[in-house]
Amino acid sequence: MTIHSILRMGDPRLLESASLVDPALITTSQVQALIDDLLETMYSVNGAGLAAPQIGINQQVVVFGFEKNLRYPLAESIPETILINPIITPLNDLQEEDWEGCLSVPGIRAKVPRFTQIRYQGLDRFGQRIDRTVEDFHARVVQHECDHLIGKLFPMRVKDFTHFGFTDILFPELSATPPAE
Repeated sequence: MTIHSILRMGDPRLLESASLVDPALITTSQVQALIDDLLETMYSVNGAGLAAPQIGINQQVVVFGFEKNLRYPLAESIPETILINPIITPLNDLQEEDWEGCLSVPGIRAKVPRFTQIRYQGLDRFGQRIDRTVEDFHARVVQHECDHLIGKLFPMRVKDFTHFGFTDILFPELSATPPAE
């Protein structure tokens, strides 16, 4: 397993749409190594999730999940999930603004509107179907990570820039944690 550097906002690769993964290739050593590297990289920086484009791999693979997260101390735990070729379906029109950060936009947080309830579907690391209905922070994390697969970063979704700024200014209590975004 390898811990990768995470691309930062401004790198044009983060603005590309990712390619679908051929389901027949999911169990190959190449795709399995990508999944392991994503998990290792995410955990090394206390991430809630990470998408393959963030490490320069233009494939529709995201990982997310944690028991406790220093960057989101009040968030409920989310089961570790590998999601390949995801499809997200909002279950209603209700959106809520809440704070987000991103490993590709270090040091910045903003309030971002997201659907509060979604269904997500895709494949796991073994090529088995995933079909889950989730809400609240879990739904937010999935939408955030899947945005990376369509070339969107969270600042592109901000509606009110009075709720946009540096994490250490907005949330000084988080500045005692490791400097990961």
